[in-house]
Amino acid sequence: MRANPVKKALKAGEPSVGTWLSLGSITAARFMARLGFQWLTLDIEHSLVGMETAVHIFASIADAGCTALARVPSNRHDHIKRVLDNGAHGIVVPMVNSRAEAEAAVSAVLYPPRGTRSVGGSVHALNFGGTALEYYERANEELLIVLQCEHIQAVRDAEAIFSVPGIDAIFVGPNDLAASMRSPDGKPPSGEATREAMQHILATCRKCGVAAGVHVNSPEEARHRIEEGWQFIAIGSELRMMLNGANDLLQKLGTVGKSDLAKY
Repeated sequence: MRANPVKKALKAGEPSVGTWLSLGSITAARFMARLGFQWLTLDIEHSLVGMETAVHIFASIADAGCTALARVPSNRHDHIKRVLDNGAHGIVVPMVNSRAEAEAAVSAVLYPPRGTRSVGGSVHALNFGGTALEYYERANEELLIVLQCEHIQAVRDAEAIFSVPGIDAIFVGPNDLAASMRSPDGKPPSGEATREAMQHILATCRKCGVAAGVHVNSPEEARHRIEEGWQFIAIGSELRMMLNGANDLLQKLGTVGKSDLAKY
């Protein structure tokens, strides 16, 4: 059974760069997995993808030698168990706002005695290149556990949350974090308030010995975040890359004005 290289890299203090899959396309995932990204996260929270498609995407990523992660719809035991039983190498859990929620997420990933995950499934071992017995023996050591910090309450309680044993990385959702910091009349937070929140997250990750992660929109921003000490770096998504590439082509032809692609 092969080891999880992303988990190993983060533990060693190294950066690990991947991207988001939001189209639900098996074919797109096959190509993306061969480009050199260290991991790909299939977004099951906000996309149209169903479990049957997810299973084939996990397999396509794994067969290419890349690490397949799944952002589950919510922090529920059944969501977490199902993506792992069907081949994900790890999970990204959205909107974790308390220590109890962090403990529940970690417990759902791990087999007893460390957790409460039930034994079952079949294709999970295939995606690790091993047997079912090997998987049951080693899964607790190889599955990647990433929890999202995307609400100001999680920032305030960062140390209590980030110090839960078993967490590999904390991943910031910048858009949701900023939304949670709006004033009562709906005004967005100041740049200084956002920077302070990000700095607090990074410092608390260091204190708790977990990797800090963030979503960025460009290679330049990725390099900047890595220099600051962030490790788990997501650059855009396959959808954003497709639209940006097509838009750049049309711009060079001079046939269309640039669209606002920020929301993707």
